[in-house]
Amino acid sequence: MASYFNILAGDPAPWFVQRTRANANFAFDVAAGRYIVLCFFASAADPQGRAAVDAALARPDIFNDNGCTFFGVSVDPADESSGRIADSYPGYRFFWDFDARVSRLYGALPYETAPGEAPAVRRMWFVLDPTLRVMKTVEFTSGGDEVAGLMAYLAGLPPRSHFAGFELQAPVLVLPNVFTPETCRELVTLYDADGGHESGFMREVNGKTVALQDPGFKRRKDFYITDDTHIARTRAMIVRRVGSEIAKVHQYHATHMERYLVACYRAEDDAHFSPHRDNTNKGTEHRRFAVSINLNEDFDGGEVSFPEYGPRGYKLAPGVALVFSCSLLHAVSRVTRGSRYAFLPFLYDDAAARLREANNAHLGEGVPKYEGG
Repeated sequence: MASYFNILAGDPAPWFVQRTRANANFAFDVAAGRYIVLCFFASAADPQGRAAVDAALARPDIFNDNGCTFFGVSVDPADESSGRIADSYPGYRFFWDFDARVSRLYGALPYETAPGEAPAVRRMWFVLDPTLRVMKTVEFTSGGDEVAGLMAYLAGLPPRSHFAGFELQAPVLVLPNVFTPETCRELVTLYDADGGHESGFMREVNGKTVALQDPGFKRRKDFYITDDTHIARTRAMIVRRVGSEIAKVHQYHATHMERYLVACYRAEDDAHFSPHRDNTNKGTEHRRFAVSINLNEDFDGGEVSFPEYGPRGYKLAPGVALVFSCSLLHAVSRVTRGSRYAFLPFLYDDAAARLREANNAHLGEGVPKYEGG
């Protein structure tokens, strides 16, 4: 007998990586920050499936990427090869789920069948809130009668910033006076003496965490502090003023600090960092808390935002620490004037340090091995 996963309203939507036309490894979790409709229509060759896709395509007022995005999920390779459906921007994208990985995950196809049993498709819609939690599930009906009600429901949703009924505060800590003005100036001087070097980001490629660069995704130049005096001074301030607050608020005792890094986002470089999470591969999964401390204020743009909790951006005064879980989706907007200097370490505990060391075996090109400390 076929067994299906049943995902209900209030459940977290499963994350996955699957292929789209534009991205061979689209990480679904980075789409957070807007309402999302997942439509498991199976095949556009099927009249029900085609009708569902057409109904969505007829509502660009709803599916525009600002408030809501449509993701169709096809398990039929002919949908791609024939070109009968395709992405349309803004608002519409399709997952090529030809291995049925996503369809099984969401219960559109069974995760288990009896020997010789033909799997039955359950065509269905899922509406997700900006934090990727399920708001509504709707199964297809034989006559497509569910579509009108679903579209009315979507059209009546509040702005994404008020999806919970009011504007949410991202779950972050804001801690004034972590760095002194003198420390901020010293770190900027250290950076300027070096000039910084273009930095990239880490991704999983063929089972290894590798360093990549894509200026469309991230543009920033970094300087790593090596002077023992500045390392000791900044570490002491973080331990006393940030670690203590994390222990109080989260009952988590950070014992390790990764990277003594001064970053610079320059307007002349069109510097920014697209939405991402800081712990999604073997080279970063040990990270628990990120700390962002601006070192200057004479710039525009460069705000840190948390799309899952609304569009608000944070531009804090020099020396003030913004502290947040590495699991949160966050972004840095483009700097439009001047240069934003920031000190950007990660904090974790002894258990995470052991995990980091064990993950050395999974690190590939451009990613240094962890040697303790």
